[in-house]
Amino acid sequence: MAQQQRRSENTGNPTNPWRFALELGFFAGLIWGGVHGVFYFFRFTSIIPGFLAEPFFKTSFLKTQPGYYVGWLFFIFFSIIAAFLYTFILRKVRGPWLGMIYGVIWWAVIYFAVGPMLHMVKPFRQLHFTTHISEFCLFLLWGLFIGYTAAFEYTDERDREPKKLMRQLKSASQE
Repeated sequence: MAQQQRRSENTGNPTNPWRFALELGFFAGLIWGGVHGVFYFFRFTSIIPGFLAEPFFKTSFLKTQPGYYVGWLFFIFFSIIAAFLYTFILRKVRGPWLGMIYGVIWWAVIYFAVGPMLHMVKPFRQLHFTTHISEFCLFLLWGLFIGYTAAFEYTDERDREPKKLMRQLKSASQE
C-alpha cells in the first residue's frame, strides 16, 4: 500500500522533497559529471566536461584543470535544477522508464536546441558518431539515476523489492 508521503526509515518523518532533490541533484552531478570527464579523457566524446559553463567562460580556460572543476560544478548545479524539477513534478511515477525518458529529453534539449544556440556544443551534424552515442548514454543513465532514485523514495518501489525477494526465498526453500 503506497503512502501519501514516504517516511524516512531512520526517523519516521516524511522525506523533505527540497532536501531530497538537493542531495539527489548533487550526487547525480558529482557521479555523472565525473563519468563525463572520464569519457572525455578516454576520447569517447569530444564535448569538454565544462560545456555547460561555455556561455560564461572561455573554452581555453575550460580545457585547463581548474576549468575542468568549474565545468564539473556547473554540471552539479544543472543536475540539482533537473532533480528539483523531477522531484516536484514526476516523483510519484513508478519504475525507471520515465527517468530514462527525462534524461533523453534533456540530451535533446542540450544537443539540438540550447547547446548550439549558446555555443556550448557544436551543431549535431558536426559531432562524431562516438560523441553522439557517449553523450546519449550518459544522459540516459543520468536521467535513470534521478528518476529511479525519486521513484524509489516516493513510491512503493522499496516495499515491493523485499516482498519479491521473500517470495523467491520461500519458493526456493520449498523445492
